[in-house]
Amino acid sequence: MTAHAHVIVIGGGFAGVMAANRLTQHPELTVTVINSRPVFVPRLRLHQLVGGADDVLVDYHEVLADRVRLLVDHVTRIDAAGRAVELADGSRLDYDYLVYAVGSGGAEPRVPGAGFTHAVATLEAARDLRSRLDDTPGTAAVTVVGGGPTGIETAGELAERGRRVTLLCGGTLGPYLHPRARRTAARRLARLGVTVLDGPGTRVTRVERDAVHLADGRVLPSDVTVWTAGFGVPDLAARSGLTTDSAGRLLTDETLTCVDDERIVAAGDSAAPSDLPFRMSAYAAGCLGAHAADTVLHRLAGQRAEPLDLSFNAMCVSLGSGAGIFQLARKDDTARRLYVSGRAGAKLKGLTYTFSVKHLVKEAHRPGSHHWPKGEHRREVLRSRPAQAPVAQP
Repeated sequence: MTAHAHVIVIGGGFAGVMAANRLTQHPELTVTVINSRPVFVPRLRLHQLVGGADDVLVDYHEVLADRVRLLVDHVTRIDAAGRAVELADGSRLDYDYLVYAVGSGGAEPRVPGAGFTHAVATLEAARDLRSRLDDTPGTAAVTVVGGGPTGIETAGELAERGRRVTLLCGGTLGPYLHPRARRTAARRLARLGVTVLDGPGTRVTRVERDAVHLADGRVLPSDVTVWTAGFGVPDLAARSGLTTDSAGRLLTDETLTCVDDERIVAAGDSAAPSDLPFRMSAYAAGCLGAHAADTVLHRLAGQRAEPLDLSFNAMCVSLGSGAGIFQLARKDDTARRLYVSGRAGAKLKGLTYTFSVKHLVKEAHRPGSHHWPKGEHRREVLRSRPAQAPVAQP
């Protein structure tokens, strides 16, 4: 099959848009992106939207190639046997190949009182939180649960805007960061007025309307509780009878091909290649989206799809608008001793916002142009571990 094929991309995030744009290298391919929102949402900036920024969203006309059709709808089921997707209105859309790029969101808190928490991981959740904060006095106690990048960035953003913020790490502050960078982050948050509580005793065990309970027995006042700990993926793959990992990500081989069906490939946060998923990030999503498109293009040309090859070299976290940390990393995605902080770190973080979108725009105009760092670490890990048969999750 080389002509007049139809590829559906489910999801219009970094992975989905990159895949769709790259697929337009094929001159006779029809590409449809199905997304539930009519605008592109750079998730790595949602903490800024919560803080009051109004320039976060991007029009799809800016990032999608002209040949790509955008269908604003919701996929309720994938019919792999029939090579079709079922939409929310009951209609079906046929495909020759499918790119599964549904992304991820925040994990549902598994504690009593979870209904009193607010999230940041989706556009709707971020807007709801912003509205809640707008209706809350500036002196109200705000608690951010989770010491990862989203928690750190949300706490810094709100504190910089005058909020009284407590950050509950439930463990280590910024566990990815090198210890030196972690200490720098703690000092910056303290200067912003954030109260950082770390260690196992700061794990939240219960949330109330105006308080949070910690594992060490403390009860802290909290008028607004923001939950950023953990992540979750949509259950579309599992509901469609496809094999997933324990977190619900679509299980694939190293070419990003679904282990159940070679006409389905996955990319981004919702993909689990060899049951060894990559760290959640816009960077990884874009690279995986490009590789997923390459896999489809190779198959359309009757060629062998190549295994993915991706290495990391840094991770960024903002600490309010005036400072940030650009953490340099080894190719195995572990932090090095070297990092850039302060205003220079903030500028580098700002560049990640800019270039994450520019990469999509460039691919829209020059499909096939996106490249990324390679490395042998992943292949070494895969060679060293015992072979495991995939197990379908209920």
